[in-house]
Amino acid sequence: MALHQKKLCGSFEEVQLIYRNKTKAKDRLSIKSPQEAYAVLLESWDKDQIALVEEFKLLLLDNRLRLMSVAPISKGGISGTLLDPRIVFATALKRRASSIIMAHNHPSGDTTPSQADIQLTQEFIQAGKLLQIPIQDHLVITDEGFCSMVTDNHVLLEF
Repeated sequence: MALHQKKLCGSFEEVQLIYRNKTKAKDRLSIKSPQEAYAVLLESWDKDQIALVEEFKLLLLDNRLRLMSVAPISKGGISGTLLDPRIVFATALKRRASSIIMAHNHPSGDTTPSQADIQLTQEFIQAGKLLQIPIQDHLVITDEGFCSMVTDNHVLLEF
């Protein structure tokens, strides 16, 4: 091997997949309804920020819909936050999630999803199908209530 090839090969990082479980499966909280998801999300949200800035989080679930992690993904301004699907699904893949519940807050206090919220959810549903990580729901939350895009028929899940 030529000297310049050795230097080139040594300059790349090796990628390894490593996973360590900190919580036993039997100890995970089961999320079987939007109400249960909302309770977990509300507990994880900064009460001083929920009515101030928009934030996006994920509930990462195992194959029995038990909570593995709550993952903060992005934080924005009063009327929006940027969401990169690569970050969302990289987080789910790294955590070995079998499915996802997406959530974001509306600082306005109105839980009605915007047309942009609905379109984004539909795009994520399609991406989740491709990666075999289904989106279970997308909740729009406030400190006083929530909207489930699935239960309230804003999006249709096709399994």
